[in-house]
Amino acid sequence: MGAAFNDEYVIVRRGKHEGDPSEITVNCPDKVGLGCDFARTVFEFGLSVVKGDFSTDGRWCFVVLWVVPRVSASTVRWPLLKQCLEHACPSAVDQFLLPCPPPPVLTSKNVFLLQVCSSDRTGLLHGVAKKLWEMELTIHKVKVSTSPDDKAVNLFFVTDNRNELFWKKRVEEVCDQVRELLGDTCSRCDLNQAGPECGGLGCAPLPLQVANDLFTEVSVPLVTEKDDGEGGDLTCLDGAHTVVTLDNSISPVHSLLQVTRKNRKGLLYDCLRTLKDMKLQVAHGRVITENGISMISVFVLRADGQKITDVEEKKRLCICMHTEVEHPLRVAVVTRGPDTELHVATPIEICGRGRPRVLYDVTLALKQLDICIFKADIGRHVVANRHWEIYRFLLVDRAEVSWSSSKISSLLAERVRHILMG
Repeated sequence: MGAAFNDEYVIVRRGKHEGDPSEITVNCPDKVGLGCDFARTVFEFGLSVVKGDFSTDGRWCFVVLWVVPRVSASTVRWPLLKQCLEHACPSAVDQFLLPCPPPPVLTSKNVFLLQVCSSDRTGLLHGVAKKLWEMELTIHKVKVSTSPDDKAVNLFFVTDNRNELFWKKRVEEVCDQVRELLGDTCSRCDLNQAGPECGGLGCAPLPLQVANDLFTEVSVPLVTEKDDGEGGDLTCLDGAHTVVTLDNSISPVHSLLQVTRKNRKGLLYDCLRTLKDMKLQVAHGRVITENGISMISVFVLRADGQKITDVEEKKRLCICMHTEVEHPLRVAVVTRGPDTELHVATPIEICGRGRPRVLYDVTLALKQLDICIFKADIGRHVVANRHWEIYRFLLVDRAEVSWSSSKISSLLAERVRHILMG
């Protein structure tokens, strides 16, 4: 193996040869949902988990993940990955002496508004979004518009993962990097603390027409229940692409949940996110990938420390896990009169965080297809008592492409979905 970045909590060992998995080891105090936080960070850096093992005694956890990059290992910022994983680790002081603090509340006090004006071009939004991510800024909302003379006005509502935007030097660093990226076409780049206009960061009801376009009913296979007559039972949901089982016969104190499907972007994250949102505790887990098929096995407990024995609760868990693994996001291309919009919806975690890489991946897909964005908006909305992050892109018409064609619209939606899910 290659060089390791040594630290008390996190060790990253690079694969020795191109294509070899890199090993990430984390040994730190535990908290509910920590596995989801680690999986999210790995997913955000464009890595896929091909093998993994994690366990906890309720106070301390040990995690080993073998990961491979989706593109090239040279594009992964390994030191920053290690730093982000360390940041996700609870401190020993917090674990043993203090109650676990709640997630930070997003308010106008820590939200900043980046205003960028430049000549419009294909891939502009993608390039700026990528640059902001590299500078450790999180984009919470975007408003993009294009004037008749092809001038793009981009408004980014961001927070700083370093918490340094209150310093003039950090503000100058961000603006200089953005200006360098855009070159002479950049006519303005300002970064200031957001005012009342960032009040839209909260969740609001989604317009009915948009909701109907995105949230068509998802079919779920039938859940079957089996009993071996000796107190053990097996709940199984066998879908076309994903198999979910919940087995109470393997362990006397835990319920074993297994998910089997073709590996894809963010698969482990979606599984652990679902468990976290359902407030289930993970005691031990394992990930195995063979011939492109991943099996994720986790021993879980309810919030009260008991096995999952209620029949309806078991069925609800299997259905929810199947839905989140098969349909972690929604994509729709909608044409109304002369306007064509691309809509992407992703669920918001119970702690308030949106799905990683969505803006980056969607704008990458549009850039690869040579499609310009006339307007863009990211907002948080409530649909069926659930919070969603909705991305809306008004696309620029192209003479050689008819967006009114259902075939073209379906191909665009499929391409975007493919980039998002791999």
